[in-house]
Amino acid sequence: MTFSSEQEFLSHYNKKEFDAPLFTVDMAIFSVDAGQLQVLLIKRSNFPQKDKWALPGGFIDLSKDTDLMASTHRKLVEKTGLKSPHLEQVATIGNATRDPRGWAVTALYFALIDFKAFQRIATEQTEQNTTEYSEWVSIADAKKLDLAFDHLQLLDLAIERLSSKARYTALPVSLMPELFTLTELQQIYEIILGQSLEKKSFRRRMIEAGAVEETDQSKIAGKRPAQLYRYAQDSFDFHFPRILEYPRENSK
Repeated sequence: MTFSSEQEFLSHYNKKEFDAPLFTVDMAIFSVDAGQLQVLLIKRSNFPQKDKWALPGGFIDLSKDTDLMASTHRKLVEKTGLKSPHLEQVATIGNATRDPRGWAVTALYFALIDFKAFQRIATEQTEQNTTEYSEWVSIADAKKLDLAFDHLQLLDLAIERLSSKARYTALPVSLMPELFTLTELQQIYEIILGQSLEKKSFRRRMIEAGAVEETDQSKIAGKRPAQLYRYAQDSFDFHFPRILEYPRENSK
């Protein structure tokens, strides 16, 4: 059949003539607790891969989601009750083997959320969502699990992206309360990077780049007062002039 205009073509077009892949969004939702980087995992309640742990996510809703980011924000709120100060796409992966239901594509994102904020809404969220069980798991323990589908590979990709961005952006600050000490901030960086950092160079990096600013408040840390700072930039994706270098004794 030939058409005289695009409008005529579209009026006759049947999108069901072509096979379409399954399309989902999956998220590696990170937080810090008990001195460890944690990831939120969901225990699947239905087949396929029933009772396996998985990254949170789900199918795109064509009637609700205007784009991939909208779909991811919707799923994040559904799974955690929270919005993230940073939500970033890591990769798009698709093939015929990653899902037993058929050819499947997923858009992988990572998010950072405040652990204490999550705890505050955890009871209410559990009451609203009784069909899914979620749990925070340390990265070390998560990597030992037989995660559903290809989610172990997805988790590795997200961890690699988070660690890389922590070396040249202020993203880890999004896990801090409004006021914090530079020692507390350095500890968050060290947890994410899995590396100790030199105290003087870290403080100089944060202050000279204008990432943080002093407040008129302090708190007792150990035996002496410690200066409290706040984040000074508009976005947590603030880029430092230079990549963060590890101390020589920790270099491999």
